[in-house]
Amino acid sequence: MKKLLFIITILCTLSVFSQRESKRMTHFNLEKNVAIQGYDPVAYFKQGKAVKGKKEITASHEGVVYYFSMPVNKEYFLKNPSKFEPQYGGWCAFAMGDSNEKVSINPETFKINNGKLYLFYNAFFNNTLKSWNKEETGLMMKADTNWSKRIK
Repeated sequence: MKKLLFIITILCTLSVFSQRESKRMTHFNLEKNVAIQGYDPVAYFKQGKAVKGKKEITASHEGVVYYFSMPVNKEYFLKNPSKFEPQYGGWCAFAMGDSNEKVSINPETFKINNGKLYLFYNAFFNNTLKSWNKEETGLMMKADTNWSKRIK
């Protein structure tokens, strides 16, 4: 009887984790399950710039795959994944705050504020980072609210 209860508990736990991973993946900005178009999330913080990751150096956090430019960045990430993940699932921070929309990003257009990575759309003469900077506090509050409603 104890074995049966143990097995049921394990299966339920795995099911909950699987559902959370699946839900997370539906909300993240991914291309073939890879976040940030293959850019290294740690490089934004440690190198201060966007650096393309390598397919050979990968790690996954709750179903979302990240590429890294060097093994040490992967190690940093694995110690504290949530510290390095982009805000709002890697969608454009400005669009999330301004209109609650999931808009693609240019991984080379970013900002780090209070230890968090924000990514922005930047194409066709429309750099949303500039607009974000004009109203950052208000847009961030709206984006935080909009994102938390999406991922519930």
